[in-house]
Amino acid sequence: MKIGIICYPTQGGSGVVATELAMALARRGHSVHLFSYAHPFRLPRFQRNLILHEVEVSTYPLFKYPPYDLALAARLAEVVEEAGLQILHAHYAVPHATSAWLAKQLVAPRPVRVVTTLHGTDITLVGTDPAYFRVVRFSILQSDRVTAVSQSLRRQTQEEFGIGRDIVVVPNFVDTKRFRDLPESSERRVFAPNGEPILAHASNFRPLKRVGDVLRIFARVRTEMPAKLLLIGQGPDRIFAQRLAKDLGVEADVHFLGEQEFPERLYACADLFLLPSEQESFGLSALEAMSCGVPVIATRVGGLPELIEDGKTGFLFPVGDVEGMAQAALRLLRDPELRHAMARDARRIACEKYDQERVVDLYDELYRELIAGS
Repeated sequence: MKIGIICYPTQGGSGVVATELAMALARRGHSVHLFSYAHPFRLPRFQRNLILHEVEVSTYPLFKYPPYDLALAARLAEVVEEAGLQILHAHYAVPHATSAWLAKQLVAPRPVRVVTTLHGTDITLVGTDPAYFRVVRFSILQSDRVTAVSQSLRRQTQEEFGIGRDIVVVPNFVDTKRFRDLPESSERRVFAPNGEPILAHASNFRPLKRVGDVLRIFARVRTEMPAKLLLIGQGPDRIFAQRLAKDLGVEADVHFLGEQEFPERLYACADLFLLPSEQESFGLSALEAMSCGVPVIATRVGGLPELIEDGKTGFLFPVGDVEGMAQAALRLLRDPELRHAMARDARRIACEKYDQERVVDLYDELYRELIAGS
C-alpha cells in the first residue's frame, strides 16, 4: 500500500504514535510518506520505504500568520498525484484532517481515502474552542474513517460534537521489544549511586500535565526516604518546575533530562512512574513505562482507567490528590514484593493488549478495507 501520514513533529502522544506507525508500516514493505513541518523527534535520519516531507510555508507581508494548513494541503495533493498515495492518515484533527480533506478535493476524482485519528486535546481542548469547533466537526464528518485512542475519547467526541457516525477505537501502542525491563541498567547507577529509589515522569510539560503535582508528590516522598526524580521532556512549564523544585528543597535530587529520542533506558531504571494529569485521553508515556515493567501512579481521568488497572498495574487517584499519590508511592517503595507484582502485571498488559505489531495490524486492516471499498 501507499500511505501518507500527517503529524506534529514535537514530543507528545500524537506525534510519537504517528511516527512509530509510519516506521512500522515501512518495515512491513509499504510505501510510506510522512508529512510534518519539521523532522519528528522520534524519526531516525534514514528509514527504508519511508520518505519525510517537511512542509515549507511561504511568508508574505500580507500574512500575519503563515497559512500552514493550505501549504500542507497543497503538498499532500502533489504527493498523492506523484506517488499514487491511496491513504491519507491525519493524526490530530487540527489542522491535519482539514488539510487532508482539502487535498482530497484537489485531486478528485482520484480515489484517495482520508483516515483521521483523534488523540485527545484536538477534541478536549482545541476542538471545543468556538474558533475551531465547526471546522473540527466538519473534518470528522468528512473523513472516510475516524479512530480514537480510547473509549473515553470516542464517547466525548460523539457527545460534545453531536456526532452519530461510528468512531473506531484503536489504542496507542508500544514496541515491547524495545521498551522492556533492563535490570542492570547503567543509568540507574548514574542517577542513584547509593541505590536510592527512582521515580520518573515524562510529558510535554504543558499545564494539563500538572508537573507541579509531580514535584509535590516527590517532595512528600523525600520527607520519608531518600529518592531521585527523573523528569523527561520539555515544554512551557519547565522553568516553573525548576523553580518549584528549588522552593520545595528537592532540586539536588531532581534530574531535568529534556526531550529524549530513546527514553526506554530511563523508564527501565525507574521504580515507579507518576502521571497526575488533569486530562489524559490515553497516556502513552504511562504505557511505555508499563512496558518497561514500571507501575504507574496516575489520575482517574480520560482513558487512564482503561490502561491502568487500579491496584493491579498501578494506582489511580482524583486530580490534585497529592497526598494520596504520595502515600501510594511510599507504599510501593516500601513493599518490593507488591511493586514487583505490579511491575509484572504492567508488563504483561502492555504485551497482551498494546504491543505494536498487534495494533499496527488493526490499522493495516483498516487501510485495506478502505482501499477495497474505493
